[in-house]
Amino acid sequence: MAIVRPFKGLRPPKEIAAKLASFPYDVLNSEEARELAKDNPQSFLHINKPEIDLDPGINLYDQKVYDQAVANFKMFQEKGWLVREAAECFYIYKQVMAGRAQIGLVCGCSAQEYWDGKIKRHEFTRKDKEEDRLKHVDMTNCNAGPVFLTYPARDSINTLIDEIVKTPPEVDFTSEDGIEHVLWVVKDGAWAKKITAEFAKIPALYVADGHHRTQAAARIAKVRAEKNPKHTGNEEYNFFMSVVFPHNHLMIMDYNRAVHDLNGLSESEFIKKVEEKFTVEKQDYKKPTAPNTFGMYLKGTWYKLTAKPGTYDSKDPVASLDVSIMQNNLLSPILGIGDPRTDKRIDFVGGIRGIKELEKIVDNGKFVVSFSMFPTSIEQLMQIADSGEVMPPKSTWFEPKLRSGMVIHTLD
Repeated sequence: MAIVRPFKGLRPPKEIAAKLASFPYDVLNSEEARELAKDNPQSFLHINKPEIDLDPGINLYDQKVYDQAVANFKMFQEKGWLVREAAECFYIYKQVMAGRAQIGLVCGCSAQEYWDGKIKRHEFTRKDKEEDRLKHVDMTNCNAGPVFLTYPARDSINTLIDEIVKTPPEVDFTSEDGIEHVLWVVKDGAWAKKITAEFAKIPALYVADGHHRTQAAARIAKVRAEKNPKHTGNEEYNFFMSVVFPHNHLMIMDYNRAVHDLNGLSESEFIKKVEEKFTVEKQDYKKPTAPNTFGMYLKGTWYKLTAKPGTYDSKDPVASLDVSIMQNNLLSPILGIGDPRTDKRIDFVGGIRGIKELEKIVDNGKFVVSFSMFPTSIEQLMQIADSGEVMPPKSTWFEPKLRSGMVIHTLD
């Protein structure tokens, strides 16, 4: 069963929701966040990227950064920029991007279900990032940003969600990137019982985006349980804020690759090695239109790469992913990128930035070669999570990103 439960959220008055809501902490660097928030003291970036209020040279993991987050979170509440609900609520969060809508339930999800494998992951976490989120959650005593979960779509849940979406929302604004954000506050106890019962029929939820937030929240639950001699399992710290979407609402974009050099090879030597595992055609193939094909941009020229049969295991759900084929047959053996999580010679470019970005970073000399990828499907994600396997790093890029600060969940 999938446990979802309402909570007494903290959220901004609707008059300032558009100013307060921000990008997630992990899609902006400090410089970008500082620029976005510089004329906006109400931006939630002051809480989820608190280093922007400190010296630009500060280490992101310095204790002062977390202290600043705590101080800013307290100040936002004192100023009335974040106000707590009087009663427990569910929330419905709708986003519209380029005419396509995704509608999810904002709720508390069970840390124990994560440990039990009923909230399934598809990625490993990085220790430094996990520790950062752990400390941020622990010190602020809140889930500042939601985890992005999904489940196999069910008509019964869609019907209940539609009942709410037909009513006037509490918040409705379009952010500077053209995405519409709509929030409904659901206080109806009878509806809450129905939605809870319907989710209880779902065997598992899946982490789409936010593995570090999930892992940190689940670890906090364990830590606080051990410190609480009267622990019952029903305390608020046992649950973490999520937005849960039906799988057929979601869009995964391509997550592209760029490498700084050719690992000591000349251009002709590099292409010759690539031809061992791929059919290489010089053509204007910028954005792949089918799995197992890749665009490659090198020295101002686009190439189409097609993985040769027999160079990967088509029956293995992980090995047959395009990101695995690229890593195992090209990036690692030819370019020497053994661990893409830590290797500084590779970078990753989300599909939202477009093909022009892949051309730009090669043309300006920052990178020598870039690769455009065919997007991983949500079905592949769930299949891999069900098998207990994990995807290679940077396999999925979801759009639109959930705004932080729409609702905040505290752990008490």
